[in-house]
Amino acid sequence: MAATLLPTLSPPVSRAAAAFLLRRAPLKPSHYVHPPSTLRRLLISSYPAIPAMCPLSTMSSTTAARAVPVRRDLLMLGIETSCDDTAAAVVRGDGEILSQVVSSQADLLARYGGVAPKMAEEAHALVIDQVVQKALDDAKLSESDLSAVAVTIGPGLSLCLRVGVHKARQVAKAFGLPIVGVHHMEAHALVSRLANKDLDFPFLALLISGGHNLLVLAHGLGHYIQLGTTIDDAIGEAYDKSARWLGLDMRKGGGPALEELALEGDPNAVKFRVPMRQHKDCNFSYAGLKTQVRLAIESKNLCTEDIPVSAASEEDRQSRANIAASFQRVAVLHLEERCERAVEWALNMEPSIKYFVVSGGVASNKYVTTRLNHVAGNNGLQLVSPPPSLCTDNGVMIAWTGIEHFVAGRFEDPPAADESDDMQYELRPRWPLGEEYSKGRSVARSLKTARVHPSLTSMIQGSLQK
Repeated sequence: MAATLLPTLSPPVSRAAAAFLLRRAPLKPSHYVHPPSTLRRLLISSYPAIPAMCPLSTMSSTTAARAVPVRRDLLMLGIETSCDDTAAAVVRGDGEILSQVVSSQADLLARYGGVAPKMAEEAHALVIDQVVQKALDDAKLSESDLSAVAVTIGPGLSLCLRVGVHKARQVAKAFGLPIVGVHHMEAHALVSRLANKDLDFPFLALLISGGHNLLVLAHGLGHYIQLGTTIDDAIGEAYDKSARWLGLDMRKGGGPALEELALEGDPNAVKFRVPMRQHKDCNFSYAGLKTQVRLAIESKNLCTEDIPVSAASEEDRQSRANIAASFQRVAVLHLEERCERAVEWALNMEPSIKYFVVSGGVASNKYVTTRLNHVAGNNGLQLVSPPPSLCTDNGVMIAWTGIEHFVAGRFEDPPAADESDDMQYELRPRWPLGEEYSKGRSVARSLKTARVHPSLTSMIQGSLQK
């Protein structure tokens, strides 16, 4: 029978029990982590720590769900393996990042032209122990110093999620630590609260990555309304596929490679159609734009499969750059148009909104954030985006989200000492973050309901009403 790992869905524990668990880790001096002189052959990377943020306010029973947690004595290990990067980090309860480690699968992505789930699982399994140990070593801590372990349980690839969950339970069982199961997309939204001390609920968030396009109104911790999502492909997928078709070096990532080439091109050279203009909602579609890119490459007889852009003639390279720039202009214009409508909807529901959060891997694209900053400014909002190292998948966002829920009393007790190492855990590969806004429902997307778990919001709100 599968073990349930849904701590964020449990009712808050008593204050006495929470206080006991929060006292587990004694106060220790701050440690700042400096990047190593060379990267390991395993492509395990460490990032410098971000100094602790100033607290917004003192926690109280009325503000605990809204204000940024302030628990310096709380030490959270975060583990992320939802897709193609193995990541771990240790974060203090006040937001100080003690360590951040990522093992990239860039070479595998370049070799297979995308994420191969079985290969990705094996790559995670090969490095997960080293990644977690390095995160602890860089933080100058041992497992016994930790207060709890946070781990991604969905959405993502089941084979990959299982590796991280297994490691998290292994550590938690050995050292008697509580576990916090984390929603990957909520973590992308909440990491901005770590990096930006003034960010409080409610806020509008656009979460954009290789697998996700999501517009949500964040009312509070665990309470989200989905305004729009993709009905087919996400913008990151469109960037990656277009970059591959253009013969770019995928080892640095399709998005960064295409953004770089686009700087050389004319964004109006190719007349691509903006998707879904006839639909007056906030949903996205990038499958058609991908097809337009492929047809544009074919119409110009570019030999992109045999000749990489680095070896292309000047004329050939310019043609590719024009296609890249034209694609990027239209892809981001589609984002802008949907976000304009989402801002209108969100302000109608929550007039007090001040911030527009943009997070996820694609948020590290400067052209994207520049254009979306105009959307925010035109509507009297402030654009908030995490630093690039916290935009892509990382352990910090998992640890921080774990902290937010742990302080709110949502976590699972330590695994039983006799729990089998081959226990099958309940994972949530298809797990909506929020409930759909009535105006944002898509007939096309509503057909894709097989094996979709109830949303995080509906589960948490349901547990609070019991």
